[in-house]
Amino acid sequence: MNAHVSHGHWPVLVLNADFRPLSYYPLSLWSWQDAIKAVFLDRVNIVAHYDQAVHSPTLQMQLPSVVSLKSFVKPTTHPAFTRFNVFLRDRFNCQYCGSPEDLTFDHIIPRSKGGQTTWENVVAACSPCNLRKGNLTPVQAKMFPRQHAFAPTVHQLHRNGRLFPPNYLHDSWLDYLYWDTELDP
Repeated sequence: MNAHVSHGHWPVLVLNADFRPLSYYPLSLWSWQDAIKAVFLDRVNIVAHYDQAVHSPTLQMQLPSVVSLKSFVKPTTHPAFTRFNVFLRDRFNCQYCGSPEDLTFDHIIPRSKGGQTTWENVVAACSPCNLRKGNLTPVQAKMFPRQHAFAPTVHQLHRNGRLFPPNYLHDSWLDYLYWDTELDP
């Protein structure tokens, strides 16, 4: 198929078979090309379209804007421990000063003092706070995280993700997403 659209300009919202997004942050999106492949492989149903169409010598097809999986994908209950998920759990704020800038992650009990890289021992920290705390324990540094470090559930990460709506939301997606925000035209 030949289309006169660039790869990223027609993202497709991917819903599970229960019509909920696979994830909120990052929002579960596919390229229009991947969505069309999934349609032809009979893996998804098209829920909504863009006005834009793609053409081949024998076929014209409107680009999907929302698809739902035909088979339900059971969401994982225990999210992966990643830097991004730590930042999402901590709402993209330094757990020492509250800054959203220049985030790193900090071992509450430093690794050199036996601290492990786990949900319960790592928090988001801005570079200045991380440097100031250095290789010290919270008591030694007199720096304590604003919230207790914990292993979040997928539900908690989704809830936090809803606090950060994406820059682009197509009108056809709004019935399936739950952000408390008004969209700019």
